[in-house]
Amino acid sequence: MPSFAQVLSRHFLIFGLLFCSATTSFGAAHIPASDATVLERLPFKPNDPVARELAQMRAELQRNPTSLEVAVKLAHRYYGMVGEEGDPRYLGYAQAALAPWWEMPRPPVEVQVLRAGLLQFRHDFSGAIADLDSILARNPRHPQARVLRAVIEIVQASYDQARTDCRALQGLTSDLIAIGCEAMVDGLTGKVADAYTTLLGAYSSAKNVAPDVQLWVLTRLAELSQRQGKIALTETHFKQALALGISDTFLFAAYADFLLDQQRPAEVVALLKDKTRSDTLLLRLVFAERRLNLPAAKEREATLAARYVAAQLRGDTVHQQEEARFALQVQNNPKKALALAQENWKVQLEPRDARIFLEAALTLKDPHAAQPVLHWLANSRIEDAYLIRLGQQLTALQAAPQ
Repeated sequence: MPSFAQVLSRHFLIFGLLFCSATTSFGAAHIPASDATVLERLPFKPNDPVARELAQMRAELQRNPTSLEVAVKLAHRYYGMVGEEGDPRYLGYAQAALAPWWEMPRPPVEVQVLRAGLLQFRHDFSGAIADLDSILARNPRHPQARVLRAVIEIVQASYDQARTDCRALQGLTSDLIAIGCEAMVDGLTGKVADAYTTLLGAYSSAKNVAPDVQLWVLTRLAELSQRQGKIALTETHFKQALALGISDTFLFAAYADFLLDQQRPAEVVALLKDKTRSDTLLLRLVFAERRLNLPAAKEREATLAARYVAAQLRGDTVHQQEEARFALQVQNNPKKALALAQENWKVQLEPRDARIFLEAALTLKDPHAAQPVLHWLANSRIEDAYLIRLGQQLTALQAAPQ
């Protein structure tokens, strides 16, 4: 669960997409044979309005299986559910809704944007970029494609390209979104204080900001504050985001990580005890319960370990960063953690990816293994005190006489 660009509202693809990061571990999505698969097996309450809404939309698609409008509407709704619930099955349901167009080299743009989003969730970044390049070749002013491409470029540390895409958003979307996009790049490339000030100013002056956009901005402000070591300010922004009352897996995970860093595991348990369907949130709950020596910790550890094994059997590598954290902090297996972090670093180069890589290498006293991340630290000029300290410790080990 990285800290990368997550933009806008669940009413559009880019909104739903960016509230759950590409590096958040949702696991592999099961793709049902048809959209008639019984979704109610998921734990909805009998009178849950979401269950009724989805049932109505699926029934409409069954009556009109080749209706592009109906299929895209349903796929968008499933897509938003991934961020709300952290359940990877919704990715498969979204793909199933788009089945008539899924294999087309150049499907309708609405489908191609959704397909790019689903591919990036599964870490098929090259496939997603290919779709986005195709869309932007046809329509350079497509804001969703432009933002999503910037997101992937940020994940892969292609900061110059991301900045170009962010600046191209000017005039295509709100000033707040365009400014926020570039602020995320600045926050990773040696301009974190300016990034925070710019984004806060844009947010403070914006009018009629939708709640989902507020959630995105406040979470970004929390991240930028935390990177500067401003703990009280970080918590203020997280609490402002939580007060919006929007169920968002990324927000819960980011705040839980913050609380764990502040040695406040009991608050993590209170936050996440009823949110164990998501591997991302279950991992944080395991960390917290272990620190508190709670009776449930062992059972939850076993559950999460089994989920990771099942993912490996499926060939799913989406959650390598978080599995590396589990290997290091729960299984006390730094060699496994380092191997997972190294594989993860081949596709994702973000602060949380760097953190587990450096922590595993430092545990093993292996500065040579950490060279790719040390190189990124130097080149990006990221201002993150904790990462810099880890890097300095590894550099000192390398310089020490053997």
